[in-house]
Amino acid sequence: MRLAYRLLWWIVLPLLPLRLWWRGRREPGYRRLIGERFGFYGAASPQARDVVWVHAVSLGETRAATPLVRRILDERPQATILLTHMTATGRAAGAELAGPRVVQAWLPYDVPFAVDAFLTRFAPKVGLLMETEVWPTLVAACARRRLPLVLVNARLSARSLAGYQRAHSLFEPTFAALRAVYAQSEADAARLHEAGAHEVKVTGNLKFDLAPPPDAATRADELRRRIGTRPVWVAGCTREGEEALILDALATATLPPCTLTIIVPRHPQRFADVARLLEARGIAYARRSEAHDVPPTTNLLLGDSLGELAAYYSVADVAFVAGNLAPLGGHNLIEAIAAGAPTLVGPHTFNFADAARDAVAAGAARRVGDAEELLREVALLLADPARRERMRAAGTAFLAAHRGATERLWNELSRSIAG
Repeated sequence: MRLAYRLLWWIVLPLLPLRLWWRGRREPGYRRLIGERFGFYGAASPQARDVVWVHAVSLGETRAATPLVRRILDERPQATILLTHMTATGRAAGAELAGPRVVQAWLPYDVPFAVDAFLTRFAPKVGLLMETEVWPTLVAACARRRLPLVLVNARLSARSLAGYQRAHSLFEPTFAALRAVYAQSEADAARLHEAGAHEVKVTGNLKFDLAPPPDAATRADELRRRIGTRPVWVAGCTREGEEALILDALATATLPPCTLTIIVPRHPQRFADVARLLEARGIAYARRSEAHDVPPTTNLLLGDSLGELAAYYSVADVAFVAGNLAPLGGHNLIEAIAAGAPTLVGPHTFNFADAARDAVAAGAARRVGDAEELLREVALLLADPARRERMRAAGTAFLAAHRGATERLWNELSRSIAG
C-alpha cells in the first residue's frame, strides 16, 4: 500500500504546478512561492534554533490555531512559530499572525525529497498538526528523525474513519507513529483510537476559545450603516449548489418587509459564479466589495469580501451556517453563535457533529431539514424577537460551558515544547 501511495504521488507530481497555476486564476495566492511545495525554500527564511511547527491546512484550521499560537508565543519567548498551510485562504488568514516570531511557509507535497528538504531547512523541535492532517510520508520522516508529532484539536468523522480503514495498512501505522493525539470530543477520541492512534486524550475544541478579530466590531458597524435599519439574515459559508437551493426557497418565502438576505460563499473563487447565478435569475443585488450603501429596494447582498465573516454574523438577526444542505459535512457554527446570532444548521453536519448536536441540544442553534424549512425558520425567527433573544442567551451559556480547550491543551503540550 505504501509503495502504491508513493507511485501515485510520482504520477501526479508533474501535473501539480499546472493545477496550482489554474487555481491561481481565481485565487492568486496559489501562484505564490510554488517551489516551496516541492521543498525549495528561499534563503530569506530565518534559521531559528527553537522552532515550534504548527500546521493548519486551511482557513478553519488556521483560525482554530490562533489561540494556541498566541499561547506558545506568550509562554515561549525564545520560540519561533513555523506556520504552514496548504490552501491560499489558510495562508491569507495566517498572515494576520505573521511577524518577527511567526514564519509562514507552504507544507510540501507528501513525497520524500520535498518532505526531507522541509524538515532539514526548518529543523522544528516539535510538530503540531491541526485537526486531521496526517500524511504518511511526512509522519514517517518525522519518526526517523525522532521529531515528535502531535495531532491537536483532532477530529475524525465516521465517514473519514471508514476511508482510513479502507487503506488501514497505510494509515494505521501513520496514526500509531504520532507522539500524542488531543481530541475535540470523546467520540472523536474513540474513532482516532480505532484508526490506530495510541496516546489519545480529550482536551476540547479550540474554536470555543477564539476571540473575534480586533476589527470585527468596526467592520460590523460600517456594514450596518450601509445596510440601514432592516431585518437581516445571513447564509454564511455556502458551497456549490446551495445558493440555488436557497434562492429557490427564497422565491416563495414570506419574510418580513424589507428583509435583507446576505449570501457569503465559503470560497472566494466562487464569488463570480454566485454573481452570475443571481444575474441569470434576474435578481437585483448589491456587492459588498463595491463598498456602497445597499438601497432599501435591494433585498440581497453578495458577501464577496475576505475576512469579514464575523462582521456578517454580527449584523445578522438570524444566521445560517451552510455547507450542510448537501452532504458536505458543514462548517463551524461556533463563530456565528459567538457573534450573538440565532443560528441555524442543515441536516449534514458530520464534520462538526458534536458541536452541532450540543448547540442544538442547548437551544443555541436549530436544525432544519432542507432549504424550504430553512426559510420558514428564518421567517419565524425574524418575526419573534423574544425567541431570538432566548437563543442568544442559550448561545452565551453554551460557549461559556465549552471554553478552556487552549488551557487544557497547553497543560498537555508544555512538556513537549518546554526545555
